[in-house]
Amino acid sequence: EVQLQASGGGLVQAGGSLRLSCAASGFTFDDYAIGWFRQAPGKEREGVSCISSSDGSAYYADSVKGRFTISSDNAKNTVYLQMNSLKPEDTAVYYCAAQHRVFLGRYIPLDNFSDCLSGYAYWGQGTQVTVSS
Repeated sequence: EVQLQASGGGLVQAGGSLRLSCAASGFTFDDYAIGWFRQAPGKEREGVSCISSSDGSAYYADSVKGRFTISSDNAKNTVYLQMNSLKPEDTAVYYCAAQHRVFLGRYIPLDNFSDCLSGYAYWGQGTQVTVSS
């Protein structure tokens, strides 16, 4: 069974930090990119970051560059999102998702942030992040 479990959200003061985790199971981890998305009430879903599990290439939305860091622990099939210098506008439900990157037996590398925004086969349930002022 394919599962993506997002965890690590919570309530934090502005300027604080949280580390989100996305634990994957039930699929070949190295064949996928893992993306983080967020959605605040009344707003569209927003791409935050993504990472290639196979080579570690990573991309970020401009709004989080310099503050968030995505990483992958392939031995644990887990992707992390380290969020520093949090702002109230970061408040949202954060979701992780898996994007298949293999075609005819070849892995297709991520080239830019736009590659983070579509084509996801699996989604986790999300974890709430609330940043107070």
